[in-house]
Amino acid sequence: MILNETKSRHEQVMQVARAMMAAARTAPKGKGVDNLEIVTVEGGDLARLAAKMHDYAEELNRMFFHRDAQNIEASEAVVLIGTRIAALGMDCGMCGYATCAEKNTHQTCPCAFNMNDLGIAVGSASAVAADNRLDSRVMYSVGLSAQRLGMISGCHAVFAIPLACTGKSPFFDRVSTRPVEAPAEK
Repeated sequence: MILNETKSRHEQVMQVARAMMAAARTAPKGKGVDNLEIVTVEGGDLARLAAKMHDYAEELNRMFFHRDAQNIEASEAVVLIGTRIAALGMDCGMCGYATCAEKNTHQTCPCAFNMNDLGIAVGSASAVAADNRLDSRVMYSVGLSAQRLGMISGCHAVFAIPLACTGKSPFFDRVSTRPVEAPAEK
């Protein structure tokens, strides 16, 4: 039997994506409280995500979303990791409020531990991609777009880790092929 790498590439990427989700789930969390949501996007949903990112580039006036959408078009899968807002009752003040009770009167203010846990989980998942020699990059723009599309729900903040297995990483030396308008004169 001869197995050509191009025939098993997607399967390999998906195996690594599953391992990345497990690494994110088991990453250390403040007080052992898990406020993470973790999903993987593939297939037709990748195309839908990239198309919406092009729309969001115009809507949000963030032209780099075009470049990042092109990265999604070149990806095999995207791992999304997000965090819900939930104070851990530590009254640490790192969120800017003296107590968790005070923070909780500001529902859109995340607990510093929620964001820290998100960062640790993203780092753990990214390490799995690197250990398996897949090309990847952590992207806020893709996470925000996936969140707005409802691909991951109930989260305050979402980061995305697109994955590719190609001869050259599409996530570095990135240049948008979409025309960018010159800034308006002042």
